[in-house]
Amino acid sequence: MAHIIAVANQKGGVGKTTTAINLAAGLAASELRVLLIDSDPQGNSTSGVGIEKTADRKTLYDILLRQAHLEEAIAQTEFEGLSVVPADQNLIATNLDLVDADRREDRLRSALEPIKNHFDYILIDCPPALDLLTLNALVAADSVLVPIQCEFFALEGISQLVDTIDRVKAAFNPRLRVEGVLLTMYDDRMNLTRQVESDLREFFGSEVFKTVIPRSVRLAEAPSFGKTILAYDPRSRGAEAYIQLAKEILSHEQRARSEAAKSAR
Repeated sequence: MAHIIAVANQKGGVGKTTTAINLAAGLAASELRVLLIDSDPQGNSTSGVGIEKTADRKTLYDILLRQAHLEEAIAQTEFEGLSVVPADQNLIATNLDLVDADRREDRLRSALEPIKNHFDYILIDCPPALDLLTLNALVAADSVLVPIQCEFFALEGISQLVDTIDRVKAAFNPRLRVEGVLLTMYDDRMNLTRQVESDLREFFGSEVFKTVIPRSVRLAEAPSFGKTILAYDPRSRGAEAYIQLAKEILSHEQRARSEAAKSAR
């Protein structure tokens, strides 16, 4: 049964798509079956893993409108073990097209049910907004990974996201939890970076990942070639960071399963 992680932050430019793409690759590199769902109308996760947007290709829009089954939209990437459900600009219309739909917040969760046993991890790249697409992702997910850029306004708006997570948990998805807070665009040469890290670790405590994602030109370049950083430059600091993040998440899940087994005895 797949563990479903929504990668979400309503603030743009925090490395959300970079994280979704490269964490997915890091997990796939551990010989796991990984599905990346592009839930952002910009479709950057789609192009970032080398999938071409064509008129005849099924996308998440077709899934949410129930015009296709999720299996029909899955595309294989060149990175072994990594598949993607693509997105394009048609996804913008979802918030309007589903506004009066029955159980509109449950469309993605229902679509995922038949294929959950086919993957070990499913990652959902959410748009930079707390809209119906993000709501569908949070309702479908087991946990939420929150990327935060190491900048002055890092904590701005996070309380709103945390409140949204709490509301979704109470109303639709009681199992939803925070997978972790990820520090991105990290440059330890800057005093500001170190101060932001200190503030975030004080605010979120153990929910902040030990792994941090460095500011990296190679990470920024990789998507323009339709490649994950592990395929583009596997020896780079960015690649090493996402491998470490994947290992940290796997360790979290192993620990959670062990604790669940103990409590069940």
